Amino acid sequence: MLTINDITYRLGERLLLDHTGAAIPDGARVGFVGRNGTGKTTLFKIITGDLGTESGTISLPRGRRIGGVAQEAPGGPETLIEVVLAADTERSALMTEAETATDPHRIAEIGTRLADIGAHSAPARAAMVLHGLGFDEEAQQRPCSDFSGGWRMRVALAAVLFSEPDLLLLDEPTNYLDLEGTLWLYDYLERYPHTVIVISHDRELLDTSVDHIMHLDQGKLTLYRGGYSSFEKQRAEKQMQLARAKEKQDAERKHLQSFVDRFKAKATKARQAQSRVKRLEKMQTIAAIVDRDVQPFSFPGPEKPLSPPMIVLEDAAAGYGERKVLSRLNLSLAPDDRIALLGSNGNGKSTFCKLIGGRLDAMSGEMKKSSKLETAYFAQHQLDELRIEDTPVGHLRDLMPDAPEAKVRSKAAQIGFPANKADTPVKLLSGGEKARLMLGLATFHGPHLLILDEPTNHLDIDSRTALVTAINDYPGAVILVSHDRFLIEACADRLWLVGGGTVKNFDGDMDDYRTYVLGAAKAEKRGKPAPEANAKPKADERKEAATKRAAQGPLRQKLNLAEARIAKLTGLIEKVDAALANGAFARDPDKAIQISRQRAELSEALAAAEEEWLLLGEELESA
Repeated sequence: MLTINDITYRLGERLLLDHTGAAIPDGARVGFVGRNGTGKTTLFKIITGDLGTESGTISLPRGRRIGGVAQEAPGGPETLIEVVLAADTERSALMTEAETATDPHRIAEIGTRLADIGAHSAPARAAMVLHGLGFDEEAQQRPCSDFSGGWRMRVALAAVLFSEPDLLLLDEPTNYLDLEGTLWLYDYLERYPHTVIVISHDRELLDTSVDHIMHLDQGKLTLYRGGYSSFEKQRAEKQMQLARAKEKQDAERKHLQSFVDRFKAKATKARQAQSRVKRLEKMQTIAAIVDRDVQPFSFPGPEKPLSPPMIVLEDAAAGYGERKVLSRLNLSLAPDDRIALLGSNGNGKSTFCKLIGGRLDAMSGEMKKSSKLETAYFAQHQLDELRIEDTPVGHLRDLMPDAPEAKVRSKAAQIGFPANKADTPVKLLSGGEKARLMLGLATFHGPHLLILDEPTNHLDIDSRTALVTAINDYPGAVILVSHDRFLIEACADRLWLVGGGTVKNFDGDMDDYRTYVLGAAKAEKRGKPAPEANAKPKADERKEAATKRAAQGPLRQKLNLAEARIAKLTGLIEKVDAALANGAFARDPDKAIQISRQRAELSEALAAAEEEWLLLGEELESA
């Protein structure tokens, strides 16, 4: 058992951990949550001994190994498989010693120990972990120096997972991964044989792969049983209980104080007053749980929506120079589509986003799109484009050169930078705040299409929930690339799979996709071909896509007309109601009766228009 006992830690003048503790049972899988900056990573460093404390102790049974992802990613000439195998230091030492040992007894001991730790099956286990994190057999034999920093961090994660420490500490591990690697990690952690504590803002991981939640808030640790949804429910119940208890205590405190104030000067009541003073002094104040409000996201929609389809791809191809990355693209995008792109990194998701976003031209085939189409594109690498010495107000002023200062600051507050926060240099903003600023700048002009490439990196759980609300409130089309399953399930209506050099519809939900990803990994491990997702002849695909486009176009036009009619009728009814309310026809009863009849007719027409709109919506969904 890991015991955190009465820990206190300050960072400068900030008290991050305030005489707090928790007891983590052996074999527990713990999700460690709390707002960004509360001290979660700091506690990891205290557990590993990298930081000291003002008070308190960390205790773990003797001989237990602690493991976490290395701060520096491996980048030498060693192959990926060699790096991962070297993470099991005992196996490496014994294998080296076995080559030089001469004492028969020691040779026997080494052989027995190697058999006990499964040394000879280690290469297969290491390859399995690497494959799950996105490295095929060919990549595993390449040197680490061939890969970028993000991919090398995956190797570091693979190394610590392979070594299977008794206490595994993971700090936002899905930040290095694509959705496919994330789904594999969910499955791996769910079956991890030892104790694991994972800092994560990924709700799906915290609901499927852990059995405890440890919450850090206002310097205090609280351990809850169950996943994140259970934690939210338990905390809400605790919040209500504390609020009721505090209300009762405040009432009792007020009553006692009133008695003291009234009778403390009277000799006959002095003893009773003094006893109440003592009760007040001994009464421990109940602190209600206070949730800090999360600043909402807001994505303005276009002034004028476009007629469907907004974009049509017909046998299009995309790539760089002479190299085709994607081809056989036969897809269409409607003004209200919500599409999530699936597929492992390197298959062409970013290429497809650049094609749709107008940053790449089609190499062949045809891409038709409205000349009035406005697109907003957000990707993590764009955070580096922010001017680190400038402020949020300074960046917005570039987009509002003629606007008064008050209007610029009002816009800054609207995207999440009120008051003095608007004057904070970018270099002092957190990763989540930089992402918020970049999203606000990208969507400033009210685009018809919003392309979001990993928007949740650096956002805590509450901010991710606010992002979901903003995406669902946004009236335009959305293309989403994310390793956050919760975000995809909450926002996407359609799934498109990027793989095999093309993009096609995935006929299923995220549970089906998880089954497909894990099934493909197991098939490859057994040396069998991976199962195909929605395998159909190309001719059938094109025919099906054309049929859908033909069926949906007129329906969407009718739906738009119905929406316009509803808006017009609603406006007329509001005008009639206003006229009746202000007494405009008080002196003309006949006119008032006529207007009342017109209102009844308008109400009937509105009800019919709404019924038509519902039927068209159902018909479009079926098509």
